[in-house]
Amino acid sequence: MIKVLVVDDSAVVRRTLAEALSKESDIEVVGAAPDPFVARDKIVRLNPDVITLDIEMPRMDGLTFLRKLMQHHPLPVIIVSSLTPKGSSLALEAMEAGAVEVLSKPGSAYSLGEMSIQLADKVRAAAKVRLDALTGRRQAAPARPQTTTLSMTETTNKIMAIGASTGGTEALKEVLRRFPPNSPGTLVVQHMPANFTTAFANRLNELCQIKVKEAADGDSVVSGTCLVAPGNYHMVLRRSGARYYVNVITGPMVCHQRPSVDVLFHSVAQVAGANAVGVILTGMGADGAKGMAAMKEAGARTVAQDEASCVVFGMPKEAIKLGGVDKVAPLWNVAETALRMI
Repeated sequence: MIKVLVVDDSAVVRRTLAEALSKESDIEVVGAAPDPFVARDKIVRLNPDVITLDIEMPRMDGLTFLRKLMQHHPLPVIIVSSLTPKGSSLALEAMEAGAVEVLSKPGSAYSLGEMSIQLADKVRAAAKVRLDALTGRRQAAPARPQTTTLSMTETTNKIMAIGASTGGTEALKEVLRRFPPNSPGTLVVQHMPANFTTAFANRLNELCQIKVKEAADGDSVVSGTCLVAPGNYHMVLRRSGARYYVNVITGPMVCHQRPSVDVLFHSVAQVAGANAVGVILTGMGADGAKGMAAMKEAGARTVAQDEASCVVFGMPKEAIKLGGVDKVAPLWNVAETALRMI
């Protein structure tokens, strides 16, 4: 059983999350807390495996509590917050501080709907997190890493497709910061909720040499630009003549996810074929494994993050198992490996 502690100042939200998780046969909600001070005592007494944490709370905000927790008593933390523009910015800070997942708080009707599936999946993913990889990665971040030099002829009409989930926000930062300004047009699917992807893309844009933005329907895929799939929408690659572009579409969840890495990778296999490189990073589950195998079969080159550097070695492991991976690399070498494949 995975033991969960729910921390939120709203009694209604605490009850809603607890009821949803209690329906799962492998998850037990061992307690709930209205603020970090109560949570601190219950962590010591109940020894939970995973914590769900609101950000905006009385007495001590969730971000301050998270930083103290990761310093003195590291645990897998899922942020469950109202992802307004302000809330999204705070949630992004929480991910940088060590939170492993983020979910949007239930709406005014407090009906979880599809979120109940994602909540349970994220709890299971968080329970498998390797805290040594998580904390170790946060401590090592080169200020201006060296990158592979590419000529424009090497990147024109080439596509880089990247998929990630649990632990992926920090892993993507590590990879994309190593891309030179003329890197091939890059497409990213990171499992995250609606509204959060805008803040995430903007943050990456501040840190990277390439331009990073949240994808909009019809955006062109060009060298030096990275498009991040919007939360709650799939992103697919299209081509019209010599122009690559993306469609941002609705549709059913794939592998319990929207956006789905598989949806992106299958479209890249079909449209770009051997002109593409696929990258799969840390994450729980199998999303992207079949799509990466399809990319390789279409002539694309592929790379997966290795187990030692993954926060959760799920998605890369499944892609390797299906035979869709050409090379396996530690996180610090993923960018160079992928760029050399171009």
